[in-house]
Amino acid sequence: MGHTRVVESPLSHAPRSSGAPDDGRTRDRVSALLLEHGPQTATELAALLGVSPAAVRRHLDALTAAGRVQERATPGEHRGRGRPARRFHLTDAGRSAFPHAYDDLALTALRFVAAQGGPDAVRAVAEQQLAGLEQRCSTAVAAATQADGGQPVDRAQALAVALSAEGYAATSTAIASGGQLCQHHCPVAHVAAEFPQLCEAETAVIGRLVGTHVQRLATIAHGDGVCTTHIPGGLARPGGAPQTAASATQTTARTGNNTPPAGPVPPERSVPTGLRGPARPAQTTRPSSTTHRERTPA
Repeated sequence: MGHTRVVESPLSHAPRSSGAPDDGRTRDRVSALLLEHGPQTATELAALLGVSPAAVRRHLDALTAAGRVQERATPGEHRGRGRPARRFHLTDAGRSAFPHAYDDLALTALRFVAAQGGPDAVRAVAEQQLAGLEQRCSTAVAAATQADGGQPVDRAQALAVALSAEGYAATSTAIASGGQLCQHHCPVAHVAAEFPQLCEAETAVIGRLVGTHVQRLATIAHGDGVCTTHIPGGLARPGGAPQTAASATQTTARTGNNTPPAGPVPPERSVPTGLRGPARPAQTTRPSSTTHRERTPA
């Protein structure tokens, strides 16, 4: 009786691909077709890709859930029993996935401004560009600190929340000398690397919003990992009200240094008690009787 032997191929035990990379590439192709051809139906996309409408629908559902595609009814077009045709459109988020040249455009514009009007003209453009941001953040900071106005460090915390809402990913921390405002993202880092007026204008905006002079310690545009701004804190007055470093300096200038010494000023170095000899009476200096007397020979 013969024996039947089954030979298994090594490929039979190979793990199956999850298909995730293929799905990603297919969805990128769907997005590219919508960008190139405009709004499309699932049937039209299936014909362009050479797959079934059901397969395209699965990818469109994933793109819609990710916010990259939106399905809309097209007025004037009907299918079936009078139902309007539904086409898929790219959203702003879907378009942002494709390459852009915004930085190149901004650099070209600012180079032209600098050539025509010099650094001051670039600074004026930067201040104008930040005017809207300052207004929005000013409203948010005022609303967050409306109870007592807030000290600079408190206002910096409210400003960090407002800047995060604008996409700066900002945080605020308290340190011994005041506080630090950190911005982990800079939307104009590449442009600011060539035109520091953008960073200077932003620093001035931060100072106005927190209500005190601030100092920029680091910037992403100059190669640092985070844009860091130091915000000086207040000193405590005897009455409990905060006092700034400037007012403390003025007070010192008016009153002078009246701090008593920590201990009496020692006289000459004293000799330990055990090494002292018998006390000697104080000597007084008297004129010698022989000072002006002639000596007679003996």
